[in-house]
Amino acid sequence: MAWQGQLLESDAQIAALLTALRRIAVLGMRGAEHAHRPAYYVPETLQRMGLQIVPVPVHDLKATQMLGQPVYHRLADIPGELDLVDVFRRPMELAPHLPDILAKRPAAVWLQTGIRHDAFAERLVREGIAVVQDRCLMVEYRRHHKAAG
Repeated sequence: MAWQGQLLESDAQIAALLTALRRIAVLGMRGAEHAHRPAYYVPETLQRMGLQIVPVPVHDLKATQMLGQPVYHRLADIPGELDLVDVFRRPMELAPHLPDILAKRPAAVWLQTGIRHDAFAERLVREGIAVVQDRCLMVEYRRHHKAAG
């Protein structure tokens, strides 16, 4: 099967992923001073919905906490397993994060709305990591939980 067939795109595939979510690293997360930006309010909303958020900022390298959680600057430094890495990085900024993602080996990587990079996604899929591209995790999680409730 072509690697594209391994991308999670159908509602059923997305729902299955969302059902298993508990712990999410947010790569490119912003601090509260950027509360108007999706890279802050999406993880904040997901945390309020009961998910554990692990902040991984790339802009504020001096931050030690976000949303009351300890900050990590590399995915590989995060202790324990990750269900998902939610990515807030432009497509042209993704490649440098690939070794770190592969070192951590999360179950899945979610590229937020407006983020699509087929070569990046292909590499992850070929390494056995599920990928969602160009969708908002917050929107999909809310939709799934309304449908499930």
